[in-house]
Amino acid sequence: MKKIAITISLYKNVTVPQLEEMLGSLYSQILPGDIFIKVDGSISLELREALDKHKERITCIDYREENRGIAISYNELFEKVLGLGYEYIARMDADDIMMPDRLQLQYNFLEHNREIDVVGGYIEEFGDDFAYSKIVKYPLTHEEMFQFFTKRVPLANVTTFFRRSFFEKAGLYPTSSPTNEDTLLWMKGFAAGCRFANLPDVLVKVRISKDFFSRRGGVRKAWSDFKDRLEVIRTLGYNWDACFYAVAMLGVNLAPGFVKKILYKKLR
Repeated sequence: MKKIAITISLYKNVTVPQLEEMLGSLYSQILPGDIFIKVDGSISLELREALDKHKERITCIDYREENRGIAISYNELFEKVLGLGYEYIARMDADDIMMPDRLQLQYNFLEHNREIDVVGGYIEEFGDDFAYSKIVKYPLTHEEMFQFFTKRVPLANVTTFFRRSFFEKAGLYPTSSPTNEDTLLWMKGFAAGCRFANLPDVLVKVRISKDFFSRRGGVRKAWSDFKDRLEVIRTLGYNWDACFYAVAMLGVNLAPGFVKKILYKKLR
């Protein structure tokens, strides 16, 4: 059996209960993987002590006092596990929860579909501190995902399960964007000839906080999202209706939080 690496970037905002729940979901996998964690910046003593309690079950914990961001953290993790010879790499967020069969399903899929370089799946969003639940579905085939990308990202970052060939073809996360490293990586992947797929299964439960929608606003982020979307359109040769949608999304991102909350629920 080919080895699976699970990569996780952790930073100070993760709470001890969230960490424990996330790690518990990794230990409960039907098909286990080796766990690699990058601590991105200083964290509380409480969180460090909680993490240290698990060190015998974690393959590698790499601490860095300076916070350098999610793209750089995952790139360092990917470089490490690729250098160690892992064939499959799963990405996970430190405050989310894997379904028990996630790694088994994705491993089996890639073993039986040798042309696919990366596979994702559905997510179930849940309210961390308020009543909220929603299953978010994504297109399944490469062709459907390419068309879907004219408007939105075609797979959930937290569900991604890579074959090492993806990085050999497309490289690592771009670090030019402060908020859309996944958008630009999928752009690079499509441009490099990588093959994509999603599974019709909920693979990860994603935690949503009350301030999630308000945090997704601001002129700077809206403009960054718009510029990155235009780069995707130019690079992949999408037509005018993709540009129209990009302008529409710029307006949504500039809207007040309560408006975004309504639209987010309807459009997802």
